[in-house]
Amino acid sequence: MSRIGRKPITLPKGVEVKIETGNLITVKGAKGSLTRQLSPSILFEKTETGFQVNRPDDSNQSRALHGLNRTLFDNMITGVSQGYRRDLEIAGVGYRALKDGNDLVVLLGFSHAIKLQPPEGITFGVEGTTKVFVSGIDKELVGAQAARIRALRPPEPYKGKGIKYAGEIIRRKAGKAGKAGKK
Repeated sequence: MSRIGRKPITLPKGVEVKIETGNLITVKGAKGSLTRQLSPSILFEKTETGFQVNRPDDSNQSRALHGLNRTLFDNMITGVSQGYRRDLEIAGVGYRALKDGNDLVVLLGFSHAIKLQPPEGITFGVEGTTKVFVSGIDKELVGAQAARIRALRPPEPYKGKGIKYAGEIIRRKAGKAGKAGKK
């Protein structure tokens, strides 16, 4: 059995789960509500402390979906109870970020400033001028928006300029070696 799929899901206080036919799952908590259609072949059993996810058989399809559906369900519960946050760092001379209402404005050495509007359920934040964060209750959407911001100016390996995830390690390269043999 899948090690991830076998793990029980604990339900924190204040979180309500509603499972409809065809595994349409709605999770409500302090931060909001999420709805997602999970695989109809996977079985969700209510226990005293939370839920247990089981698969109907050992076919390759069921084995592949077992851990995935358990993780998606657990991410929904964590999102509505705690939320998700992804931090980004901006490095480079003149590179900075600003808030304009709900929008994020980034200056990345282009001839113009780039203005990004957050989708519903996502908030952008700026700490100082070089730290940006994306927060929300949907883990997939938070990660996608953080990747969208990073893609504006990915970090380059020579000087390290660009936008990177907090804690991301950029392997640096040496620059030109120069002309050593010329007299």
